[in-house]
Amino acid sequence: MTLPLFFFYVFGTITVASALMVIASRNPVHSVLFLILCFVNSAGLFMLAGAEFLALILVVVYVGAVAVLFLFVVMMLDVDFGSMRQGILQYAPIGLVVGIILLLELLLVAGSFVISPEIAASPAVPMGIGIDNTRALGQILYTRYIYVFQGAGAVLLVAMIGAIVLTLRHKPNVKRQDPATQVARRASETMEVVKVKSGQGL
Repeated sequence: MTLPLFFFYVFGTITVASALMVIASRNPVHSVLFLILCFVNSAGLFMLAGAEFLALILVVVYVGAVAVLFLFVVMMLDVDFGSMRQGILQYAPIGLVVGIILLLELLLVAGSFVISPEIAASPAVPMGIGIDNTRALGQILYTRYIYVFQGAGAVLLVAMIGAIVLTLRHKPNVKRQDPATQVARRASETMEVVKVKSGQGL
């Protein structure tokens, strides 16, 4: 057994085990920690495949930002997960349908490499000789797929704004600042000039 094959089995085993623990863990904090472990080992698999850009992006973006953000949100918010699990069975049928569709798509992708091995050997966009995959990926994204790339960014932006609007809740007993009202206030509304006679206090 060669050294890259040994590391592939190590990273792959830990990735699958941590992914299962993300689902099986009852504590949401433990689930997020197992998710971080899964991301790190997936980055190791990308490094073995020669895709160092994807490996670094997986560590920097997902582990350094998304997973840590999930961890802070879960730890800071007092979420009652027991009440959230009460009505989970009513979503089981649609979840089963989505799972079957995803499984069929994965089987089709895996079967295409068995039926037609030349698909993987013939890339749609040939890479230049002596160009690393990071530079080649940037050239393809910002030239051939620039409109699709920008469209995906716009969809993600709209989804982020929609999630913020749907989850934003204003509590009546919490004081909030209104910058527009503060800027529009006049001096006569904010202070009062009092003339005090000599020898008399306020």
